[in-house]
Amino acid sequence: MKLGDLSVGYLYSLRAALEYLGHDPAPLFQRFAVADELLAKAEARISIPRFMRLGNAAIQLSGQPAIGLWMGRHSHASHLGLPGMAASSAPTLGAAFATLTRFERLTSQNYRGHSAYVPPALRFYSISPYNQYNLFVVDSALSSRATIALQLTGGRARLREVHIEFPEPDYADAYAQFFPCPVLFGQAENQLVWEPSSLELPLIQTALSTHAELVELCIARLERLSRVRRLRDRVADIVSPELHQRLPTLSEVARKLGQPSWTLRRRLLAEDNVRFQEIIDETRRDLALSYIRDTEMALGEVAFLLGFSSPAAFQRAFRRWTGQAPGGYRREFRRSRSEAITKEG
Repeated sequence: MKLGDLSVGYLYSLRAALEYLGHDPAPLFQRFAVADELLAKAEARISIPRFMRLGNAAIQLSGQPAIGLWMGRHSHASHLGLPGMAASSAPTLGAAFATLTRFERLTSQNYRGHSAYVPPALRFYSISPYNQYNLFVVDSALSSRATIALQLTGGRARLREVHIEFPEPDYADAYAQFFPCPVLFGQAENQLVWEPSSLELPLIQTALSTHAELVELCIARLERLSRVRRLRDRVADIVSPELHQRLPTLSEVARKLGQPSWTLRRRLLAEDNVRFQEIIDETRRDLALSYIRDTEMALGEVAFLLGFSSPAAFQRAFRRWTGQAPGGYRREFRRSRSEAITKEG
């Protein structure tokens, strides 16, 4: 279990934004091992931690904390791969949103959840707690969806409000340049709230037969992904987004998988030789390692996200998993990585 990954198509807008702002993205992409060959490879993906580090390095390079908004401005439906092309040929804007959220897993996988279309809102899942390393992720997600909606409707789609979970940032004035509507911070959801009539707008590239064909391709690809995933991975996908609220029970997970709890217990032992509680422990451990290695989150934030009763309880668990305190593990990992980069240079 990792934090997740996403299509390299999401990097096209970052590259375009840096170029628009007068910066050469090539050295930055090279530093993060994002070669042209990777960007051209079918179904290529990068990890979410690498995406976040790359985005933050782009902020430092450009001096633009609002880089995510600029990324959104330079987004296109084609950056979202097959789901994006299927959405472009949908009959209405609402149908396009439904297509994008239905097949989002083909372009991104995040243990925190997935986007949702709940008319009149198009929602991007929570990635709280927020810090300087992940604000741009929400900015780019909302800005790109707003930009694509305008592209698909020939500029006719109208936003009513933009809701953002995190408090008003230092660059709050920049949002007025990207959203022609009120932007509200400290909200319960990250979402774009549309005028209901906009959701019925036909798209400038509507082609019903093409849309039907592309949806079939999306379904086939999604089924292919599902077939190769083990049952324990499907259980972890259900467990992980709930950890920061409470620990899910076996019966709750079994219900979501459409089977009795005793069947799930038996299948986990038969297919993967693992028990439900072991999956929870392994999920917490793997996510903890990713957070400590790949983010700047405080230990208290990590403890909260993984459902521990206190930072002290998290530190005890981390010592049990690794034999080290999380702070010492982070320092040692970063020292080793820095030494490896220096040798390569």
